[in-house]
Amino acid sequence: MLEKLLSLFFGSKFEKDLKMLLPLVEKINSHENRMRALSDADFPALTEEFKKRLKESETIDRLLPEAFALAREAARRVLGERLFDVQLMGGIVLHQGKIMEMKTGEGKTLSGVPAAYLNALSGLGVHIATVNDYLAERDSEWMGPVFNFMGITVGVIKPNMDTEAKKASYNKDITYGTNNEFGFDYLRDNMAPALQYKVQRGHNFCVIDEIDSILIDE
Repeated sequence: MLEKLLSLFFGSKFEKDLKMLLPLVEKINSHENRMRALSDADFPALTEEFKKRLKESETIDRLLPEAFALAREAARRVLGERLFDVQLMGGIVLHQGKIMEMKTGEGKTLSGVPAAYLNALSGLGVHIATVNDYLAERDSEWMGPVFNFMGITVGVIKPNMDTEAKKASYNKDITYGTNNEFGFDYLRDNMAPALQYKVQRGHNFCVIDEIDSILIDE
């Protein structure tokens, strides 16, 4: 009863979350015409401009509307798929470090693109964790061209890679891999006898696909 009364006066949590997300989506949409007017060569140039602004004084959250708008336009040109507003909301939620749920076929893989792109602009690296090696390689090949179009490099961690190959993949702006590979590489790095044997370069931001399976089932 109390919960219903509180919901009546203050709104449900879903309604509150929606009210917080909608203004951001409107800001992203306000940049759409500008991004559509860009030439293909402008995309990596704008990425460099974003990186410069971050290094100077701009916060990553203030950069979000423009970065998300650029990522959406890149996906439209490369894949022929334009992110819907609900997918943008999903990306915002991921950027905020929260969990979002989407049904199969609603485009959750694409939702992660703007969040990963935005957080890759810091130059500190982004991990995208999947449940198996097939999905890691598939998604890196599927979404990789979108990131590359914007001047962002992509790597993938595969089983039985040697140390130098893993280092190269971890040094990319965005690295795909499984939770097992990421986890065991972290443990091996902590047992490495010298710095040159470590493969990971730090932990800045991670998008976890099938989070219920990875964090609960496994």
